Amino acid sequence: MSKIVMRFTGVGGQGVLLAGEIFAAAKIKEGGYGVKTATYTSQVRGGATVVDIQLDDNEIFYPYAIDGEIDFMLSVANVSYQQFKGGVKEGGTIVIEPNLVTPTEEDRKKYNIIEIPIITIAKEEVGNVITQSVVALAIANSFTKALDEELLIETMLSKVPAKVHDVNKVAYSLGKKYAQEQGA
Repeated sequence: MSKIVMRFTGVGGQGVLLAGEIFAAAKIKEGGYGVKTATYTSQVRGGATVVDIQLDDNEIFYPYAIDGEIDFMLSVANVSYQQFKGGVKEGGTIVIEPNLVTPTEEDRKKYNIIEIPIITIAKEEVGNVITQSVVALAIANSFTKALDEELLIETMLSKVPAKVHDVNKVAYSLGKKYAQEQGA
C-alpha cells in the first residue's frame, strides 16, 4: 500500500467518527503514518461532521484530505453526504446508510455507491447502536484493504472498554460480512 485516503461523514453524536482514530492508530502501530482530521460544523449535535483519514507508508506533510483525491467515503447522514461527497475522486467508492442517505442518479454514475444499513446492523443485529463505528471500520477496511485485519481489530479493542470487547468483535464480523456480500 502506498497511500489511501478515506472520509467518514455523519452528524454530531453519531459515533462513526471513532473509526478514523482507530485506522490512524493502527497504521502507526504497523510502522507507517496515519493522520485523522475531524471537522465539526457549528451545531455539534446534529450538525454535519467529517473525518478524513490518510494512511501512508511515507510521511504525511498535510493533514487534510485534498478534494478529488479521496478513495473511499462512508456516510450515515444525508446532510454530510451532500456536503462532502465532492471530495471523492471519480469512480471512488462511497458506502451509504440507505435509510438516511439519498444519492442522486448523477452520483450513482460518478461514484461506486454501495448501500449497507450500518445503523440498522448495529442496532438490530449487534444489539448496540454505539457499535456502528466498528461496523463502519470493518466495512471500510474490507473495501480498501488498508490494513491487516488482526492489527485493526487489536487496535480497535484497545480503544474501547473491555466490557464491550465481545459486542465489538461481533460488530466487526457483521460489518465485514455485509461488505463482502456487496463485493468487497
